[in-house]
Amino acid sequence: MRQILEGSQAIAQTINNINPNVISAYPITPQTHIVEDLAKLKADGLAKYEYVRAESEFAAASIVAGASATGVRTYTATSSQGLLLMTEVLFNIAGMRLPIVLTCANRGVSAPITIWNDHQDAMTMRDAGWVMLFAENHQEAVEQHILAYKIAESRNLPVMVNIDGFVLTHTYEGVSVPSTAQIKKFLPAYKPANGQYLDTKNPVSFGAFAAPPYYMEIRQQLHDDLMATQEVILKEYEKLKELVPEAIKVTEAKAQINNGLVEYYGPNTPSIVLVAMGSLVGTIKDAVDEYNKKFKLNGGLGVLKIKSFRPFPAAEVLKILVKAKYVAVMEKAVSLGAPDSPLALDIKSAAKNKIKTKIQSFVVGLGGRDITGKTINHIITEVKKKDDRMKYVG
Repeated sequence: MRQILEGSQAIAQTINNINPNVISAYPITPQTHIVEDLAKLKADGLAKYEYVRAESEFAAASIVAGASATGVRTYTATSSQGLLLMTEVLFNIAGMRLPIVLTCANRGVSAPITIWNDHQDAMTMRDAGWVMLFAENHQEAVEQHILAYKIAESRNLPVMVNIDGFVLTHTYEGVSVPSTAQIKKFLPAYKPANGQYLDTKNPVSFGAFAAPPYYMEIRQQLHDDLMATQEVILKEYEKLKELVPEAIKVTEAKAQINNGLVEYYGPNTPSIVLVAMGSLVGTIKDAVDEYNKKFKLNGGLGVLKIKSFRPFPAAEVLKILVKAKYVAVMEKAVSLGAPDSPLALDIKSAAKNKIKTKIQSFVVGLGGRDITGKTINHIITEVKKKDDRMKYVG
């Protein structure tokens, strides 16, 4: 049943229907409504999970790590400085192969202090060994949380679902939240195999000391397994579509390509492709529709949405970008001291010596700066110029 829900409420309902055993989180703007709703569901007797209050984000991450290590389904959520406070534990969670799901309500990082949305918090964790998904809207956020548990528990990897703070967490949209019974058809009860959890009858070590002859191989295995989840994401997303087919049709109505890794919206042979992640994609789609109607650009404009930032879907991205003459990567994050933004660095690395398309990085929306149709039209003009340096726009 389609409802009008706040993004945080839709996520909380989804998590409750997924039926985790342990939830622990510490409130931080703009993540707070998610954990408040989960706490209320528990207080009202509508949830079965243990809700463990923590004194900090570091403690919350440690609590779900310990719970997950005992072989139960867990969940946490955070944002910005809270994510940074979790950093030490998040690296350990990935290294110990604990299938934890975390929602990051994306927000800029200090200093100076900001409570508004950008993706700088998530980018600090891009090398931690987590699968990282980005949602455009409420429905996609619901879908990605269900998919996240399937990925995590089938491959023993943690998954972070990124939703833009305030833009998605505090706004209301039409959304379908699958019931517990529906979700169970796609995501059965979590039953880890022997050796994947702490058991006095079958002792194992998690995160044990690794000498130089072993450490590198362990890290490479984590990298290889993370990259291999691309096939899992593609396969499981097709199954997920059967859960709420009407809702997914809404999100992919005009998409030429839509899978768990990417979505492409636009003509088959575009002149320019705009690349982005998260809620910004919706604004870009509207601007592109208007631009294509107003101007007769040869080939037209296309929009490439990256759903999976880690693992980075290089092959899927290049299939689309090879057809374009210009590519503008619009990103709400910056890699300070680097020549390009994080997403653009990955795209340029994948494209090197493979395609001749011009790829340029545009940093937008830092600290919640508005991104308007005028901003996007300016970028469309700029990307056609000879200059290919990273630019701050807005």
